[in-house]
Amino acid sequence: MTGWADDRAALRAAAEPGVGLCTVVAIEGSFSRRVGAQLAVRPGGALVGSLADGCLEKQLASEIARATGPVVKRFGAGSELIDFRLPCGSGLDVLIDPAPDHAACAAAAARLDAREAAALALPPVSPLAERRFIPPLRLLLFGEGPEPDALAALAGAAGLAVERPPELSLGRQPEGLSADAWTAVVLLFHDHEWEQAILHWALATPAFHIGAQGGLEARRGRLERLAAAGVPADLLGRVHSPIGAIARAREPGVLAVSVLAEIVGEYEKLHPHG
Repeated sequence: MTGWADDRAALRAAAEPGVGLCTVVAIEGSFSRRVGAQLAVRPGGALVGSLADGCLEKQLASEIARATGPVVKRFGAGSELIDFRLPCGSGLDVLIDPAPDHAACAAAAARLDAREAAALALPPVSPLAERRFIPPLRLLLFGEGPEPDALAALAGAAGLAVERPPELSLGRQPEGLSADAWTAVVLLFHDHEWEQAILHWALATPAFHIGAQGGLEARRGRLERLAAAGVPADLLGRVHSPIGAIARAREPGVLAVSVLAEIVGEYEKLHPHG
């Protein structure tokens, strides 16, 4: 899996004996990674994770090889390394830990595998007390036709977990499914009769996004039916419609990009380190 695994890939690697771990614990200025970004360094110098700047990553691999214990070093602006600069002109404080708590890394990874939030305590030298994690984004997709097919293909190509439930029964809520706080539920139906039972189920879950496609009349009818069935107004507000970041997407591919952009934007806001 590409890109989407990077936020947790270094943690998983650091669960292995002999692997060092570098964590960005403070940023002065702007940088293309957030506080908490991590890079694991395997014996021999192989890297896991991404800190965007290849020169920085090579420098950190050298620092790990020389370190005798956890230490925080400044790179870029304000650094004592006068021959090393970051292209963005920013300054980074990086925790360099040649021997992180591998058992704690494994325990945090196990929590993520169980789709639970996790945290890794950092050594006392770090101004950041812990690195927090959330499970990866999961897409639960309902619907038939070219629209859900296009969205599933795009999300899959991006490395996201996509689940398309098996055949449903009209008027009955989905069975054997779950949606956690890091799951987006998307309904792409042209026959809106299928929506009400699914939305009743979805609104009872902590899913961070619930979206359904449809024009103005379809949206009005959907909300009226849900309200008539006793769904409170505050829950009705959880249904995103019109769906997507692009107004009036008329083609399946455009709709897929639009929906995925909206969902990813909302998921990014959930990240514990901003």
